[in-house]
Amino acid sequence: MYQIISKIVREDNFLSLAGNLVIAVLGLAGFALLARSLDPENFAQWVIFISGGSLVEMLRFGITNNALVRFLSGASKDQSEKLIGSNVLISLISTAIIALVMIMANIFFKDAISHSVYELFFTWYPLLAFINLPWNNALIVLQAKMEYGKILRIKAINSGLFFSFLVLNTILLNLSVLELVWALLLVNLITSLLSIFKGWDGLKYIKKANKTTNSTLLNFGKYSTFTLIGTNLLRNADLIIISISPLGSAAVALFSIPLKLTELQQIPLRSFAATAFPKMSKASLEGNVKEVKNLFYSYSGGLTYLFVFISIITFVFAEQFVVLVSGYQYLNLESSEFNIVSLVRIFSVYGILLPIDRMTGIGLDSINRPKINAIKVFIMLLTNIIGDVISVFVFESLEMVAIATLIFTSVGIGLGAYFLNKEFNFSTIEIFKTGNRFYKSLWEQFIRTRKELKFSKN
Repeated sequence: MYQIISKIVREDNFLSLAGNLVIAVLGLAGFALLARSLDPENFAQWVIFISGGSLVEMLRFGITNNALVRFLSGASKDQSEKLIGSNVLISLISTAIIALVMIMANIFFKDAISHSVYELFFTWYPLLAFINLPWNNALIVLQAKMEYGKILRIKAINSGLFFSFLVLNTILLNLSVLELVWALLLVNLITSLLSIFKGWDGLKYIKKANKTTNSTLLNFGKYSTFTLIGTNLLRNADLIIISISPLGSAAVALFSIPLKLTELQQIPLRSFAATAFPKMSKASLEGNVKEVKNLFYSYSGGLTYLFVFISIITFVFAEQFVVLVSGYQYLNLESSEFNIVSLVRIFSVYGILLPIDRMTGIGLDSINRPKINAIKVFIMLLTNIIGDVISVFVFESLEMVAIATLIFTSVGIGLGAYFLNKEFNFSTIEIFKTGNRFYKSLWEQFIRTRKELKFSKN
């Protein structure tokens, strides 16, 4: 039994899932503490600070993230070091440009920004961008090398330290939202210094960057960057549009609660996607289209059935989820457009659509079709923005914003299926058949293991 458990714990999918679980569980717990300790206006500032930061980081790391993962698959030691060096150089330059733009915007539009929920973001994110650069680079390099144990350590340290501080703040300190941002900066600094000390961030290879490897990453990255930005905007455009709508900052704080559900839904999705992409990319580089197809169906089918189960639970226990995350203050708001339980249930349905949409995107990137994937995401983003604008400015309804999410995701699935069908015969039925075979195989393996353990005892 010990050998079986030990084998499972060392397996890539388990380590990747564990890393994302650490972030999600501690992130959800920290989110709950902040939702309870901050008033809606300050909580909205925190939400915008984190959401805006996530969007900018997609821009910074999207340039090289998927490209590095794809091209490190099967690369020689010398070529790997050059690619890693280019990754560090490009991310450093992009961080400097983004920070400069934000600083200039804060100078020229100081009055407007200082009286909005964006004040913390424009003031402090440029500094955070440089502080968290080393450990974010380390995550990219380690993912490309499929060293998921080290990724787990980095995430556990970063999330664990900040969550511990939030617990201390709740019990003793009761700090302001500004002071919480300072604490976040300190935690990220500690994590980055560890990554540099361990040599995981790849900084030592920056001198090996050259025009060829820079071009290799940038040519792929110019499309994957937009894809990642678009993907992030699909999650955060709702909050951005609500923040400038007549619904106000309270609506931002409230809508962020059910939106947290999508982050929980992303736990298994990100975890298995992180292992699927290198495998599918390697098969594609080797010209093994059949293996790419098999991996696509296996991951899509297995994840879809898993998400149906998760969505049923969140749909049934929607009210309990709200209380768990934010207490009763948002549950008891008396406003029809602020029916938070309905929002959670709509996002539960959204979860069922996520796996196939994500896997079509990974499939396109892995077969070196980042431009097509970028087009897919652009159309989804356009659909979402139009839906959000109509929802908040015409209907003034948060439920309509959530329904727009279902619409753009369905559009994404249709586009992904259409484009992948040009590479191999795409079949929705095959996804579910493969999912059935996947879980049937797991069950048979479980039965065999039980029999072996029973036999060994006898």
